[in-house]
Amino acid sequence: MGMPNTAKNSDLHGNVPDQCSVALILIDVINDMEFEGGEALFEYALPAAKKLAKLRRRAKDAGVPVIYVNDNFGKWRSDFRQQLGHVLEDGVRGEPIAKLLRPDEEDYFVLKAKHSGFYHTQLDLLIEYLQVRTVILAGFASDMCVLFTASDAYLRDLDIIVPADCSAAASVEQHESALEHMMRVLHVETTPSDELDFAELIADADSARETAGSAKSGRD
Repeated sequence: MGMPNTAKNSDLHGNVPDQCSVALILIDVINDMEFEGGEALFEYALPAAKKLAKLRRRAKDAGVPVIYVNDNFGKWRSDFRQQLGHVLEDGVRGEPIAKLLRPDEEDYFVLKAKHSGFYHTQLDLLIEYLQVRTVILAGFASDMCVLFTASDAYLRDLDIIVPADCSAAASVEQHESALEHMMRVLHVETTPSDELDFAELIADADSARETAGSAKSGRD
């Protein structure tokens, strides 16, 4: 992952012209929260969403692509825009969060069926074409879909950041336990969102990619 793209169609047929070594991935933020435990999750998710909205704006200002990875809630005929419309228009618990984090036209989205954003989705392909080396993961819930996505990102040798204040679980204990697990097992950084410097992150990721490329050329 993260190596210079040598594929014939390097822009996904014109649909993904961007290239950036860092990407912000928003996990299940467009969510009606109308499920068992949703009320408890919402209590902690709304403050996290307010922090995440600010981080998202800074990412976009820095030219960092924003990727929405969202559950299809078992509805195989649904799509992301349909899910967004449901959460914004049907008076559900998650509406305030969707209003804070509703996507722009230039953002990317991936619909997932299971916990991990990578499991049988196009996220691998999208990250490859964007030439991403560092992923910033945020969303809900930190002890479930964020954790599973981080685990799969680790298996792909990506550098992972999960800002501690931009995700949430149904309790503080569950959130903190998930973060501790990710730090210990997956080598995830949990730097608070307001301490993240996108220019520095991009420079570090670019440098790491160049070093990896040079090492590979030397072995070849």
